[in-house]
Amino acid sequence: MSDEISYSEEEFGKSRQEFLSSGFDSGTGSYRSLLQLGQNYRIPTRADLDMAAFVLSHFPHPDNAETRVALIDSATNRRVTYAELGRSIRALASGLYHALGVRKGDVVFVLSPNSVLYPAICLAIFSLGAILSPANPINTGSEIIKQVRDSGAKLVISAPEELQKLTQVNVPKIVTYRDQLNHSSLSVEELIECCDPTEFPRSQITQSDTAAILYSSGTTGTSKGVILTHANFISVMVLLKWTVDVSRAQNDVYLCFIPMFHIYGLAFFALGLLCCGITTVLMQRFDLQAMLDAIKAHQVNNIPAVPPVILGLVKNRKASSDLSSLRRIGSGAAPLSKELSDGFREKFPWVELRQGYGLTESCGASTYFVSDEQAKTRSGSCGMLLPNFCAKVVDVETGKGLPPYEKGELWLKSPTIMQGYLGNAEATAATIGEDGWLKTGDLGYFDEDGFLYVVDRIKELIKHNGYQVAPAELEAVLLSHPSILDAAVIPLEDEEAGQIPMAYVVRAAGSQLTEDQVIQFVAGQVAPYKKVRRVDFINAIPKSAAGKILRKELLSLSRCRVISKL
Repeated sequence: MSDEISYSEEEFGKSRQEFLSSGFDSGTGSYRSLLQLGQNYRIPTRADLDMAAFVLSHFPHPDNAETRVALIDSATNRRVTYAELGRSIRALASGLYHALGVRKGDVVFVLSPNSVLYPAICLAIFSLGAILSPANPINTGSEIIKQVRDSGAKLVISAPEELQKLTQVNVPKIVTYRDQLNHSSLSVEELIECCDPTEFPRSQITQSDTAAILYSSGTTGTSKGVILTHANFISVMVLLKWTVDVSRAQNDVYLCFIPMFHIYGLAFFALGLLCCGITTVLMQRFDLQAMLDAIKAHQVNNIPAVPPVILGLVKNRKASSDLSSLRRIGSGAAPLSKELSDGFREKFPWVELRQGYGLTESCGASTYFVSDEQAKTRSGSCGMLLPNFCAKVVDVETGKGLPPYEKGELWLKSPTIMQGYLGNAEATAATIGEDGWLKTGDLGYFDEDGFLYVVDRIKELIKHNGYQVAPAELEAVLLSHPSILDAAVIPLEDEEAGQIPMAYVVRAAGSQLTEDQVIQFVAGQVAPYKKVRRVDFINAIPKSAAGKILRKELLSLSRCRVISKL
């Protein structure tokens, strides 16, 4: 493993002078990153390095670690210093090894909302060479059982309130903390308190070993286990530390409500910020008013967020009074439209807004804005390729790599790309080419300066009379209406046109907005073939924990309503 990605002469072109200012090489049809890490941010070449050792090596110096706060629980104000966190990681690893027999290669299933214990749990698992498989606590019992079985978990760590979903799971279980209902269960807190951190086991772990199996809908089909190695995570940590360091202010305080079972929350909060000596305020789950209260109470100045949160801030009339300390908001996990970006900047002109792009399959990384000036002049873009990344924009019919401003499927290549899908060779082969390119399934393009614009999921494009309509474009138009709090667009089957765009709309409180008014509003701003043809009003748009619209649920709802009218 080297500090930089290696590419063949055929991939990179015979002369790097062929690259334009966009980073595009017409000979290979690929884009290279225009950003450089510098000498202080090299990816380690040591083979015998694990993710936990890498993170712990970046903790503050022992003289500062005893007082430097790593984590704050927003609900209880409990504070954990870097020194306390380090001891907890080692003590928990000792307990998992000696008391519960966890060994290298064992899968540990974690079912818990965010907590100050979550980073210690993850890093203790990594330090043993065991494999982390986190899950969403709102999943149903059947979904959880499926993941436990598919991952081959040998141990379950669960929040006590989630234990009832695990009654049919025949795997040893411990809880994160004791409560009155589960006072007899062994807990993570007890292991940390009772086990000796100096008996921290030393496992023979290499960067190529599997570190985590994260379940994602993937680029195609149903949920699949994404295999990520220690090398994948370490590569992302180097990139994340670089992005934080180049733009941080002294004593930055971050707010985390992004779930840590998701790659965004896991890579950024449970691991990445700990490499930067940052203080993070943790929320167990997102709530808009609780977020505003936490920002004010802890003088938070950085929030990595998702588009629904940004939308909520724009639509909330009182939000600006509570955000005086805020300096920057990042956006990821789902597309952030130009209209929403512009609306946020108009309402909060003192707050930088920077969008990034990544997938579980790329360990959460791909593009980012390192300059607020760049972000302001390119609303709707998700930034430039991060260092050590290459990309292609591929014509889905010809397979040809496309130049700037031509739309196609985005392919990525970097040291962060997953190893494949667990036990699913067919899906792996369909997603990762023999030459290592990850086929994202996203439709996008680069501009002449190398900034990426993601238009939509290729499989979610609406085919209307032979034209392709991007739901995200229509959703951005809908959200610009003052009486619309949220919206989603799906394809509705149509005998004549093939498909027509249908909108689900959440009206503002007290609004009497009608279907015809919505249709006419959109029609005045888009080409005739893009017009919304039908509107249904709904109380809330179903979304994943990462803020992605769950279109499958809306498609099922639309079919049920069609059937009920027959």
